[in-house]
Amino acid sequence: MNELQMVLDEIGGASGAWMWLLAILLILVIWLGVRIVPQSEQHVVERFGRLRSVLGPGINFIVPFLDRVAHKVSILERQLPTASQDAITADNVLVEVETSVFYRILEPEKTVYRIRDVDAAIATTVAGIVRAEIGKMELDEVQSNRAALIATIKGSVEDAVDNWGIEVTRAEILDVNLDQATRDAMLQQLNAERARRAHVTEAEGKKRAVELKADADLYAAQKTAEARKVQAEAEAYATSVVAKAIADNGLEAAQYQVALKQVETLAALGEGTGRQTIIVPAAAIEAFGDAFKLLKGRG
Repeated sequence: MNELQMVLDEIGGASGAWMWLLAILLILVIWLGVRIVPQSEQHVVERFGRLRSVLGPGINFIVPFLDRVAHKVSILERQLPTASQDAITADNVLVEVETSVFYRILEPEKTVYRIRDVDAAIATTVAGIVRAEIGKMELDEVQSNRAALIATIKGSVEDAVDNWGIEVTRAEILDVNLDQATRDAMLQQLNAERARRAHVTEAEGKKRAVELKADADLYAAQKTAEARKVQAEAEAYATSVVAKAIADNGLEAAQYQVALKQVETLAALGEGTGRQTIIVPAAAIEAFGDAFKLLKGRG
């Protein structure tokens, strides 16, 4: 009995060990077969060294001992370090351009198997494209058409990196630096342009002043002519009235008007300030007499 009990105990111990071993193996299979991928990453899976699949965010399953996660690739947007490269414009001006590029990986299987150092490759591509595009433009165009230049560079970079599974989200030209000699020459040109504009503005001001003065003179002449016309019309009307009065009342009416004007003129001379002596013409007595006769005759 003791021997049988010992055999059963040995069988039970061996069975328990196998159970424990099976449980450990199951846990290991689950551990190796389940992959949880973060939202910001994608995992590239290989089987015996060859691309098997790309795991997206969430819970994924692979075949334990056959498949392995070879690459964990971040799909977040990345910024390359600010790079400076020299370029020569179409008018032979040496400039130093500072650029920055933002990109993100869309197809990790292309990125990890087609290019070794993606950052360095993009930086080299950008440098070549920047030099080529700036070489087609003059310095003034580089300064004034920066937005168009950035769009051209971005499009060229996108075409160049398309096979790498990369999307270029933004390309920026941070600054365009010139050497001191070129800056001094541009400053002289700017000062000369400002002086030219000042002279042009002054000349235009003088021209405008002459035009305004001519307009004023013309306006004054027109008004003077209009006043003379009105005066002539008034004199013509007065003459016609006198002529009509003479025609109606005879010559005595005209003589009466002449005498009355002479009397009014003498009265105006006498009203002047500081005048103690009045010079009366010889014909004044006759004028007074004529006027009184006419008045008497009218009475």
